[in-house]
Amino acid sequence: MILENCRYLQDARVGKEANALQENGYSVSVISPSLDRLPSRALIDGIVVYGYPQLSFSPGVIGYLLEYTYATWAIALMTAYLWLTQGFDIVHVANPPDCLIPIMAIYRLIGKRLIYDQHDLSPELYTVRFLSPPNLFLHRIQLLLEWLSFKLANHTIVTNESHKEIAKSRGGLSESAVTVVRNGPAIEQFPTSEIDLELRKKATTIIAFAGITGFQDGLDYLCRALRSLHREIGEEDFLCIVLGDGDALAEIKEQTRELAIYDKMWFAGWISDPALYCRYLSTADICVAPEPSNCYNDRSTFVKIMEYMAAGKPIVAFDLPENRFSAADAALYAAPNNYQEFAAKLAELMRKKPLRSSMGELGRRRIETTFAWQYSIPRLLAVYHQISN
Repeated sequence: MILENCRYLQDARVGKEANALQENGYSVSVISPSLDRLPSRALIDGIVVYGYPQLSFSPGVIGYLLEYTYATWAIALMTAYLWLTQGFDIVHVANPPDCLIPIMAIYRLIGKRLIYDQHDLSPELYTVRFLSPPNLFLHRIQLLLEWLSFKLANHTIVTNESHKEIAKSRGGLSESAVTVVRNGPAIEQFPTSEIDLELRKKATTIIAFAGITGFQDGLDYLCRALRSLHREIGEEDFLCIVLGDGDALAEIKEQTRELAIYDKMWFAGWISDPALYCRYLSTADICVAPEPSNCYNDRSTFVKIMEYMAAGKPIVAFDLPENRFSAADAALYAAPNNYQEFAAKLAELMRKKPLRSSMGELGRRRIETTFAWQYSIPRLLAVYHQISN
């Protein structure tokens, strides 16, 4: 399994996939970035993780091109090493970026099977990330790399039905060539009764955002909504905790100062301890998904929403198609990109504790009966069985 855009322990999807495969008789090795200056090897819950040194590049188009060029060749060298020293039958490549499968295609030529695990729509992600406007030539390159990934893989797995439709329309794949493997949480990892006493003391209402703090993730909308909640609606006794890190974090912190809400937010950073992460979510009264409507977010299923539901928490989100499909009545929906309405929905939940409880129960039950990771495992195993025979 190959992962480029974050370290193995930071990608819940790849971790759950690797563990599910190992528990069902597959020998699994993972290649991902490492914090070490030299290539590394670690055994994590029975999974052998090979790390290549992660280099830092300046943000922007040039920085990403340098990052992806370096990572592609580093990964190619590591896969060659594994092929020569221990061998493998299947190469499972997670995007973004989409430049990895074309390099890995050499293994298909020698009889290996390729799985393209499309986490994100890279062309749309590029468009949203670089709004200045995006370079048309580079956007076409993204579309070409995505198309090659669809065509070169023996099978494609995606995270939701919106992505499946893209694979069929833009990639020309048949119904049988693409499988939806949703990002459901492992329900047993989200106890709903354990709270963090120190966080509980900080305010009467705790609002939580959990996940990557990238430029497409809506933290700027959340900041404006919190200012409206405080200054226009008049709510005083709340604290918003941000559980995560990303390339937009520095700008978001500066925005909280400009909007005079810095004291209403606590940036806890990336929480590597799963127990602490779950305690923070269990302590929250309301969880938020402030991703704005755009060509990328409208088709995305956000892991945070699934985790909020597993933790039994009510959600405020913008009214995006996949948000409604995932959360249904476990969320209150603001009109897309309307931060004042988002603030009003927060105020409504702050004042209606019974509504918070009922919504949280609905969300938890929806995960338990429909969206928990256990329901995705058979689909993943079916793909492996199909391409192995």
